[in-house]
Amino acid sequence: MGGGLYSTEKKDFDKNLDLTKIKPYGDTMNDGKIQVSFTLPVDDGEKAIFAALELGKKMGIEEPSVAYHVSLDKGYTYFVLYGSLKHSIDYTKIKVESVEIEAMTIEEINDFIKAKIKRKLIVIGATTGTDAHTVGIDAIMNRKGFAGHYGLEGYEMIDAYNLGSQVSNETYVKKAIELEADVLLVSQTVTQKDIHVRNLTNLVDLLEAEEIRDKIVLICGGPRISNELAKELG
Repeated sequence: MGGGLYSTEKKDFDKNLDLTKIKPYGDTMNDGKIQVSFTLPVDDGEKAIFAALELGKKMGIEEPSVAYHVSLDKGYTYFVLYGSLKHSIDYTKIKVESVEIEAMTIEEINDFIKAKIKRKLIVIGATTGTDAHTVGIDAIMNRKGFAGHYGLEGYEMIDAYNLGSQVSNETYVKKAIELEADVLLVSQTVTQKDIHVRNLTNLVDLLEAEEIRDKIVLICGGPRISNELAKELG
């Protein structure tokens, strides 16, 4: 099932950790061992294996080996490639925006709302567009919550409305106006071809068109929504 040649020569490379040029770790520091998978739109066979190996070399994988390959359908072959990555990264130069929060208990949150807002908050949550995933939004909204923490339905000072999945942006905005929402929670799991970005951008446009964008807090979440994107939209 495999393909490619593997050298038995002794590998001489620095085995000390250097954060200015880190590599993937297999079983020895700086060995660069990686495993990647991809599908090529060709029939399975020796020519396809050779193509996968050549592609691996262009990725910067040294001594690539096809660990596994299988025909998915006519004209499509799935590959698992193994080898050593020659590229490294300077970890010391990476700058990211991290989120640091001080969590409050449910009692502290209720007391805070009573003292600062002096009324119940109206929070609406939904998975919008054609996305049918609800696990995340349900964990946040439903009373049973997640990992021992109540969802928003369990908060005394919050009126929580979970609209579920596949809610159109038009319906969502209409409901927000009807309930005079303070907060909108939007979950997006499906991200193929950046459909989540287009959907969320459309939602923001609708909120602005209804002149309520500045009257609510919009919170977007999902596995492919970065802090930067969430801040830009919300």
